[in-house]
Amino acid sequence: MRPAVLLVGGASPIASSRDIVGDALRQARDRGVRTHVLGRPDQLAATAEITALADAVSAADPEDPADCARWARAEAARGTRFDLVLGLRDPVLAATAACAEVFGVPGNPPEAIARTRDKDVCRAALAAAGFPQPAVRLCRDEAAAAEFLAASRGPWVVKPRAGMGSVGVRGVAGPDDLPAAVAGLPDREPFLVEEFVSGPEFSAEGVFLGGAPRVLAVTAKDKLPPPWFVESGHVLPAELPEHRRAEAEKAVCGALTALGLRSGVFHVEFWLRAGEVVLGEVHARPGGDWLHRLLTAAVPGLELFGLLYDDLLGVGPPADLRPTRAGAVRFLVAEPGELLDVAGWDRVRLHPAVLHADLSVHPGDVVAPVRDSGGRAGVVVVGAADPAAAAALADDLADGVRFTVR
Repeated sequence: MRPAVLLVGGASPIASSRDIVGDALRQARDRGVRTHVLGRPDQLAATAEITALADAVSAADPEDPADCARWARAEAARGTRFDLVLGLRDPVLAATAACAEVFGVPGNPPEAIARTRDKDVCRAALAAAGFPQPAVRLCRDEAAAAEFLAASRGPWVVKPRAGMGSVGVRGVAGPDDLPAAVAGLPDREPFLVEEFVSGPEFSAEGVFLGGAPRVLAVTAKDKLPPPWFVESGHVLPAELPEHRRAEAEKAVCGALTALGLRSGVFHVEFWLRAGEVVLGEVHARPGGDWLHRLLTAAVPGLELFGLLYDDLLGVGPPADLRPTRAGAVRFLVAEPGELLDVAGWDRVRLHPAVLHADLSVHPGDVVAPVRDSGGRAGVVVVGAADPAAAAALADDLADGVRFTVR
């Protein structure tokens, strides 16, 4: 029988997720690998054009590990088998691990996923393994956070314990900033306060082959000004000296191994501070913000999920997967108010080097201040011969888009 892959959760409605999952399904089909998508009916219907690429579809809640495990046990009892179980977004990773366990295939253990999901638990595990980490505390209220500020060095960052898209993440320069930061959290759950890490920020994009992590590229990241930490752009590959890149890759691979991760795709954030690698959040899924498209621009011919399927089929990866070109992403920001007009967009849309471009706001919309990734006004993704050229082109195109706001 042909090898089979279970894709837990499918795609979310956002464009980059649909693009990622579409790649995963098409690259499996091109290799004769059967695909089965497991998700909630409403989610599957919202991404029907992507789900249609799968060989089979079943209903279960991908954000409920127990529900997915029940489905998996019933399928296993009927003789259904899978050779690989994948989940490509944060909320479905626990269910992905549960299904892999039921079907007895290599996957990320549930306890490893739990370690990466709660950011304070991940930091504690990395610190115990000897990796430099900022001081962090899990706080139940503003008073506990104030105690942490008094006992540590600032500035600081307030963030949800388990979150994504920079929702509820805010910088704190001192005690006077704390009430607003706590009030801006998305819920009343315990939250984190951690020391702010200075220095340039990066991420490592890669896959597990034969159970071992392999970094494909390092991405340089830009963010909007404090107190917010919303990402405003990326360049891949980052322009780093070879010894710095090698140090970063060694730290990332060591951290993934120490956390017990061993399957699928990964995206690991880190900083370079005074010559040392300080690890940030660890994700057992592809990076968002169109990083998957930057990878294919920088490594011509690369099929990210094809590497996983080839590994499953016993086909070794290409000898050289290093980037020979580059890609860049720039996110657009409009001033708050009623949007009257957008100028310069046709130049972006028609430029031959643009890999993807999309506006999130349109005339008549009321634009709110950008507080998280969902508040950005649009995105421009480009490919070019080298990182400097990619960054310059993305900047030029993004700067040429003008929003008229009342």
